[in-house]
Amino acid sequence: MGLFLSKTCTDLLLFSVFFPKRFPFVSVQLANSVSRTGRHSQRYDSKGYRQVVGCIPYRYRETNCQSSSIEDLEVLVISSQKGQGMMFPKGGWETDETVEDAAMRETQEEAGVVGKVENCLGNWQYKSKRQNIMHEVYMFSLLVNDQLDRWPEKNLRERRWMTVAEAREVCQHGWMKEALDVLVSQQLQPEEKSRT
Repeated sequence: MGLFLSKTCTDLLLFSVFFPKRFPFVSVQLANSVSRTGRHSQRYDSKGYRQVVGCIPYRYRETNCQSSSIEDLEVLVISSQKGQGMMFPKGGWETDETVEDAAMRETQEEAGVVGKVENCLGNWQYKSKRQNIMHEVYMFSLLVNDQLDRWPEKNLRERRWMTVAEAREVCQHGWMKEALDVLVSQQLQPEEKSRT
């Protein structure tokens, strides 16, 4: 029975790759079920800094008026894997990805949201807490258009939508607060232009 079940699962997987319209549920579940692991494809810069990418996922609260003010801006924070603080999703940038693809993948794996990777908010260097190595991180804004019910790190992390002020208060890294300030200033620019 086990062999038959394994062969059936294998056939289903193969068919879903070659005929995705007939078996869309298989590829969606597989794409959302496992995070990338290991560092064999990890990027490092010329100084030996590990290359890391991340996003600040954001949305505007639904209100009765057509406002998109900073008061209506919400950002998504996640707990660290060890549950000792909140942060924005981030992780390793691998050699087979563009920086934007890596940022989207990390955000989907850790926070369970997808959307449009928008502007680069900047890059920062920081020292790893677990290892004695330096990281260079590139952060992006990501306008969320879908929040998933299942994602690879659902059982490892808590996710929470917050106001900018709340996120600034709970965020554990100073450089993430700086990235948040850049996001806010970028979101304010269209509003300021419309007033002039």
